[in-house]
Amino acid sequence: MIRDLSTTLGNTEPGSDAGASLSGRLIQLFAVVTFLSVAPGLLVVMTSFTRFVIVFAMLRLALGLNQTPPNIVLNAMALFMTFFVMQPVFDDAWQGGVQPLIRNAITEEQAMQNIAEPFREFMLVNTRDKDLQLFQDIAGETPDPADGPDAVPSWRVLVPGFMISELRRAFTIGFLIYLPFVAIDLIVASVLMSAGMMMLPPVLVSLPFKVIFFVLIDGWYMLAGSLIQSYLSG
Repeated sequence: MIRDLSTTLGNTEPGSDAGASLSGRLIQLFAVVTFLSVAPGLLVVMTSFTRFVIVFAMLRLALGLNQTPPNIVLNAMALFMTFFVMQPVFDDAWQGGVQPLIRNAITEEQAMQNIAEPFREFMLVNTRDKDLQLFQDIAGETPDPADGPDAVPSWRVLVPGFMISELRRAFTIGFLIYLPFVAIDLIVASVLMSAGMMMLPPVLVSLPFKVIFFVLIDGWYMLAGSLIQSYLSG
């Protein structure tokens, strides 16, 4: 097998179809390896993962549970919810870019554009105009009036704008989650002070009440459904 491969490489001329096919496969292999190396970073900055994992972490803090659920559970839940939300985007990227590239129907440059376009549309829908304008002003990128209101910003502007939009929404949701649990803490602290039990930590007493409150309202169901609907409805 090695001898046949070396013979094929040795007989391959620079202008032949075999040489072009081999070069294309090497480029595709390099692109796959590069993508796999940066995939974790792309998952954070170009998908819904950031919002999910921050909200889950703030929920755990609001409940007063330090390591329950553990980080691996929260990250796994955020990851699979991200796949659920991003599935249409992944399908468009696969059908429009990856499959034609595998069949050699388009070039590598066209494939990259077709793969990136669904992610660009998803990020634009979930990014505030105010955040885009901030980074456009800082970068000095003035949209051409001839392009109209639908001018597409560069990745340099879109990625950080999308990130701060996701952070803002995540912290807004986290604040709303905190409110009922803070109210429970205040009620328990007031009751303990009225009973003269000032040496008893209020957090220790309020913890089971917060947990049972979250269970009774079916909190995981409500939270997961609301987070996913916040993307699908948009």
